Amino acid sequence: MKTLFGRLADGTEIHRWSLENGGTRMKVLSYGGIVQSLEIPDRDGRYADVSLGFDRIEEYVDSSPYFGALIGRYGNRIGKGAFTLDGETHRLSVDDGENSLHGGAEGFDRRVWEVEPFTEGPDVGLRLSYTSVDGEQGYPGTLRAKVTYTLTARGDWRIDYEATTDKATVVNLTSHVYWNLAGAGSGTIEDHELQLAASHYTPTDAGLIPTGELAPVEGTPFDFRESKPIGRDLRTGHPQLLAAKGYDHNWALDKGVTAEPEHIATLHDPSSGRTLRIATSEPGVQFYSGNFLDGTLVGPGGRSYRQGDALCLETQHYPDSPNHPSFPSTVLRPGETYRTTTIHSFPA
Repeated sequence: MKTLFGRLADGTEIHRWSLENGGTRMKVLSYGGIVQSLEIPDRDGRYADVSLGFDRIEEYVDSSPYFGALIGRYGNRIGKGAFTLDGETHRLSVDDGENSLHGGAEGFDRRVWEVEPFTEGPDVGLRLSYTSVDGEQGYPGTLRAKVTYTLTARGDWRIDYEATTDKATVVNLTSHVYWNLAGAGSGTIEDHELQLAASHYTPTDAGLIPTGELAPVEGTPFDFRESKPIGRDLRTGHPQLLAAKGYDHNWALDKGVTAEPEHIATLHDPSSGRTLRIATSEPGVQFYSGNFLDGTLVGPGGRSYRQGDALCLETQHYPDSPNHPSFPSTVLRPGETYRTTTIHSFPA
């Protein structure tokens, strides 16, 4: 079902699509490809919205920290807002200190996407498309991005990303849903239990840019190979946690880049019994523990979003990969097609 959600300052209409399948309910905006809400049942069949969002388009435009958005051209950070490709240096939009974050000040999260609903057999979904012109936010090449959101008959949310370019460029698309499996605005996620299939992570400098090292998680607060409460090691005083005010790091997945999605993360909320399982073809995942939520943002029902009230698990290539030749490449050239897939499952 399609409804009018609101209008931008220039009068552009923003629409919302409502999808339901396999026990999962989702609402998606044409602005930023934003997942405004995602509802799943708890152990007793009671529904709650497990993603943070807003009621009005003005809030997304004025103050959203990427709630539910599609991120591009490059998810995460690029150090000093620049990279060199084929001998040419490209200077990007800088929006995070001296760095470029999530595609720059006017990234894909702030663009209006074309949206086409579809039904294929037992599945329903939306096909979103956006063309980023050559030079937009400093990136070379005209990039034609297509993202497909599918709700399967099992209630899985599958995201298929695709892009082509007419010049050599870099691309790293992801989704920035803020999860709280107890329900948005219900309180801390520190008692959520998380497991990540990663033996290494990428430490960062003071600006949260990877140093280039792949550090072992063993013996550190970054070891989530066995499921544990997120808050267990959060206040250990580890220098990396102090610099980021919590977890805001990329885990290098043990599986690396794969042709098909493989399971990499399980998140469980003991209070509601809800579980999220993530499979991806990507080599990394950014786990962000909601460190910069400060209580000033208010969601539906008037509940404020405070530090640690949600977390993000952004499947991706590594941050700042264009400046680290040892990291998996994010270069896309004419004639090639960028393809990645991430699947979110909600087992009962």
